[in-house]
Amino acid sequence: MVAAPDQISVQDRFRGCLLGLAVGDALGAPFEGLSGETIFRDFPPVSQHVADPDLDVLTYTDDTQMAVGVAECLVQGGSIDTDQLAQCFRVNYEAGRGYGFGLRRILDAMESGNEWKPLVESLFPGGSFGNGAAMRVAPIGLAFHHDAQRLREEAMRSARVTHLHPLGIDAAVIVATAVSILVRQDKFDCKAFYAELKETAATEEFQWQLRTAGRLEPQEMISFGSTLAAHRSVTTAITCFTMWHESYEETIGRAIMFGEDTDTLAAIAGALSGAHLGVRGLPPKLLAKLENGPKGRDYIDKLAVSLHEKWCELHHT
Repeated sequence: MVAAPDQISVQDRFRGCLLGLAVGDALGAPFEGLSGETIFRDFPPVSQHVADPDLDVLTYTDDTQMAVGVAECLVQGGSIDTDQLAQCFRVNYEAGRGYGFGLRRILDAMESGNEWKPLVESLFPGGSFGNGAAMRVAPIGLAFHHDAQRLREEAMRSARVTHLHPLGIDAAVIVATAVSILVRQDKFDCKAFYAELKETAATEEFQWQLRTAGRLEPQEMISFGSTLAAHRSVTTAITCFTMWHESYEETIGRAIMFGEDTDTLAAIAGALSGAHLGVRGLPPKLLAKLENGPKGRDYIDKLAVSLHEKWCELHHT
């Protein structure tokens, strides 16, 4: 039985957020690149996959691997130092996790000891507006949930390691803010949630999307897209959570059903659901299947506890 929201400790929300991100990412990974129509037509019901995946091990992708890097950077230094964060990404980098072409180029340059910052500027003229900064930013929302201004600064700094476009940066700030709200709130208030996110958004595109999402009725769904672009996926992932905020399985299932960038939609939605429901709100069967190698389930859980300890230190200094 899921604990009532007012019985969920802050530490449990930290643990639920990072583990919820990893499980969602792993559940969405097998469908990445497929259209929603293909998933609906050619596969068993997504709800069946989420409730009881026909997989011995749930293997996470670059989404979780990079989120782990962000959390490690925060635990080590208490804030985002861009060079240190880049090194965390480099140390954790496993090309087989599904990294995009641009990010592989950047991380390969780091691995070779070459200058990587010019690549960030040159690979995407005007800067990347992909959802990569948003998919990994949840640990910042946890660590700075008590300080909105600091959260914005840290989220923007973390994004700029790889994303320089205003939409890519804004998406990271919005997701971090969404996590922070859920850690702070004992009872979920959908209207207040979207109102705060809209005020946080710096770009007109996200302001419009969040205003529109905030007007939806309970169980009313709308897609703002499900592709790699931040402004065509992030608000959709957030809406998957808000429409089914009391069920982790429903949240993840809805994210996957949109197709395309399914791992990232499910990772973002899973992080939000886990932050809201706490670790006890995550299905034990899914947690048991999450990979548990050197930086698998147990490591992520301990990392969340360490991040909570760092928050206690930051909050009281």
